[in-house]
Amino acid sequence: MTIPDRYSYGPYHEGPDPLAPPLDLREALDQVGRDVMEGSSPRSALEELLRRGMRDTSGLDELTRRLWQRRSEISRRHRLDGSLQQIRDLLDEALEAERRALFPDPSDDARFAEARLDALPSSTAAAVTELSEYPWRSETGRENYEKIRDLLGRDLMESRFQGMKQALRNTSPEDVERIRRMMSDLNDLLAAHARGDDTEQQFAEFMAEHGEFFPENPRNTEELIDALAARSAAAQRMMNSMSDEQRAELMELTGQAFGDPRIAEQVSALDANLRALRPGEDWESSQRFRGQDPLGLGEGAQALQDLAELDALAEQLGQSYPGARLEDIDLDALARQLGEDARVDAARLAELERELRRQGLFERAPDGSLRLTPRALRRLGETALRDVIGQLRSRRGERDTALAGAAGEPIGSTRPWQFGDTEPWDVPRTVRNAVLRSASTGSRGVALDVSDVEIMETEQRSRAAVALCVDTSWSMVQDGRWVPMKRTALALHHLIATRFRSDALSLITFGRHAETVEIGELTALEAVWAQGTNLHHALLLAARHLRRHPDAVPVVLVVTDGEPTAHLEPDGEAYFNWPPEPRTLGVTMAQVDALAKLGASVTVFMLGEDPRLASFVDLVARRSGGRVVAPDLDGLGAAVVRDYLRGRRG
Repeated sequence: MTIPDRYSYGPYHEGPDPLAPPLDLREALDQVGRDVMEGSSPRSALEELLRRGMRDTSGLDELTRRLWQRRSEISRRHRLDGSLQQIRDLLDEALEAERRALFPDPSDDARFAEARLDALPSSTAAAVTELSEYPWRSETGRENYEKIRDLLGRDLMESRFQGMKQALRNTSPEDVERIRRMMSDLNDLLAAHARGDDTEQQFAEFMAEHGEFFPENPRNTEELIDALAARSAAAQRMMNSMSDEQRAELMELTGQAFGDPRIAEQVSALDANLRALRPGEDWESSQRFRGQDPLGLGEGAQALQDLAELDALAEQLGQSYPGARLEDIDLDALARQLGEDARVDAARLAELERELRRQGLFERAPDGSLRLTPRALRRLGETALRDVIGQLRSRRGERDTALAGAAGEPIGSTRPWQFGDTEPWDVPRTVRNAVLRSASTGSRGVALDVSDVEIMETEQRSRAAVALCVDTSWSMVQDGRWVPMKRTALALHHLIATRFRSDALSLITFGRHAETVEIGELTALEAVWAQGTNLHHALLLAARHLRRHPDAVPVVLVVTDGEPTAHLEPDGEAYFNWPPEPRTLGVTMAQVDALAKLGASVTVFMLGEDPRLASFVDLVARRSGGRVVAPDLDGLGAAVVRDYLRGRRG
């Protein structure tokens, strides 16, 4: 008869889950990019992403919140007198049963025994000690007293060796002797290790004889000490957390563990050895427990060990220490405390951090700070442009409007043919696509399919010189226009860099002064409180850019939310005044006229509803032959891209 194979299923722990959905790096980069554009450093933006998490992954803040919730539950639910309460109940039951057994007996011995019971100390520990030599007549009394000794022994062992209480449920005198011998050999091993006299052979012999007591399966003496010291320190913190009376009673009661005072002596020696070998463990602190659920010695030690593990995990999740990385998080400990879903979330966050760094989305600047790489900026630009194209389609019912004309000079890039395209085919690429498709299907022949066709992108005019002037005054930040402005610049930059490579784009920022910047500088530009909207200086830089490209179609785009309040003096200093002086408006309009002589019309994208600004930009449009566009913030990018495409067609 053939026995069928048996299979079992459980959580997958060998590396990343092969069935987990892949990390969405684009979503992560979008979040990082938005924070960078709002003024955060790339490092801070990455840290914020990890704190917030993503759509299907809890962040560090949520995991930390769950840690503190679990910590609060432990301290609010429990109290530490469980062993004392259980021993008191067993003792009261034993004494009551003993008195019932003595009552029918008229002898003097019975009356003497009753007097002895009546004279017992009120302290539970003292009463248990006093009864160590008492000749019990009641079977229940004798059994309960043995239960007390057995309970003390098992709790004492559980407080130092996790899992020992269950293993010692039915202890015989032989078991007690085996425990005592193990404790003695353990203390000898630790003492030898402290002197430097122990050997690997001594450890191996110890584990061969007593390995059943150590399910952690330590590989050497150091690992054995680490496991024991953490548990022993937790037991000490539990004792520190008790009242003086409770602590004194327990210390006295431990001498009755298993009815063998040598066990308590060995435990005391073990604690001393571990404290000397691991002074860095927390031996002195205490915790406040305010609940109603009583914990025994072993359970209390486990609760204190859990609290210490929760504190360590909170520090790892906080990532506030030098050189912190998410790989530092103890995933096994996190799963023990919060469950497997927390392990998965933390592992995915660590993988996300590792992948963002590995894929070259961050680099070191010359000053040592972290910054977005050109590759990351391209991805942000691609996302911004995709959003803009989506708005263009939805508003006008058009498909991709990013081509410059239906016929003209090829610009060197190609794309798959779409219905309605009239551009010439790129024959080599089309044939290559057909060959690869046919080979992938195993076909011996090659036949063209519509999906193989690629067309050459063209432009009607050879090139354009584009100056995008963006207002960086404080009002742009204050009124929530900072990020839309940056996303607009990213979208336009990406469009020109990928579709119209022959065009020359100049990004110009203007506040109190104007400055020509790279896209990376603009993306990471921090908001600075400074008064002044120096459009005059920005138009000067725009004219300089246009003069460098006299053969190109001139396109000047201005994004602003305020009328000019500053201008550039002949000595290079910026003059500011509000409300604007006629001199500021005059020199700004003179620069508009100068651009008009270069053949450039100025399109102004007016943000806000300031009547003074509306009057000024209307004048600019009339003087330059340009236009005024008043988009909402969501439509700013689409408006700028649409006007760029319109302007470069002449």
